[in-house]
Amino acid sequence: MAFVFTDENAAQEIESGRPVVVDFWAEWCGPCKAVAPIVDQLATEYEGRVLIGKYDVDEGTDLAVDFGVRNIPTILFFKDGKMVDRQVGSSSYDDLKAKVDALL
Repeated sequence: MAFVFTDENAAQEIESGRPVVVDFWAEWCGPCKAVAPIVDQLATEYEGRVLIGKYDVDEGTDLAVDFGVRNIPTILFFKDGKMVDRQVGSSSYDDLKAKVDALL
């Protein structure tokens, strides 16, 4: 299951040094719902190696503002505490898996 990022825990997890993937989403967003099962599957597959989770833009705004997220779904990829890639819009399992693999 995907980790739940909040304004309170996101900075600490991103700065932890391990690879991190953050899916910015909202309940009302159709494309977000299409990507959600892929994010959950990747979170399970990479558990212990990459922290993969979701950030609900209706529950918090700080992280979205900090990284200029204006459209959802947007998925940000972090390595060593720095953003190294960004996916805006829905994407396939294979494309997202390749981006996660690039973090390792």
